[in-house]
Amino acid sequence: MAGSQNIRHAARVLEAGGVIAYPTEGIFGLGCLPDDIVAVARILEIKQRDPAMGLVLIVSTISQLGDWVDLPDTHRPLSSSDTRPVTWIVPATEAAPWWIRGDHPGLAVRMTTHPVARALCDEVDSALVSTSANVSGHPPARNAFVLRRQFGTLVDYIVPGSCGPASGPSEIRDLLTDEIVRP
Repeated sequence: MAGSQNIRHAARVLEAGGVIAYPTEGIFGLGCLPDDIVAVARILEIKQRDPAMGLVLIVSTISQLGDWVDLPDTHRPLSSSDTRPVTWIVPATEAAPWWIRGDHPGLAVRMTTHPVARALCDEVDSALVSTSANVSGHPPARNAFVLRRQFGTLVDYIVPGSCGPASGPSEIRDLLTDEIVRP
């Protein structure tokens, strides 16, 4: 896991409107604070990603989503694991920013199990944008060498650490129906 000094530095970069790269359960992610529309636009530009597609948020606790979600009392837990991470499409409120939701009514949220990603969420006490470190349509970075080569000059900080044991990006499921949206 990245040391607390690295986590604190990454938090300062995020709070100043920066974009970071960091390890997650299966791949490296690009991230920023989700309420910072300028930083989100930068990530979309780096990835050459259509904003209509929406973005995934990671959290270490549901409270980091604030008033952006409307979870029914009977919802299944937002469970995930290191080897099989799951991102859940959850009901979003009107407060959830369009630049995160894209053209979707729900919000894509993963309760991260990766220690570096969890520490980042905890340090800024916020959800983080977590989109794969790749240009759209290309494979995501799974090692630091590829990450630095592709994104070293495009992001403000690369958080040291290794990806977890998952074999790639998370599965995406609908929280209300349990339907698989992306295997």
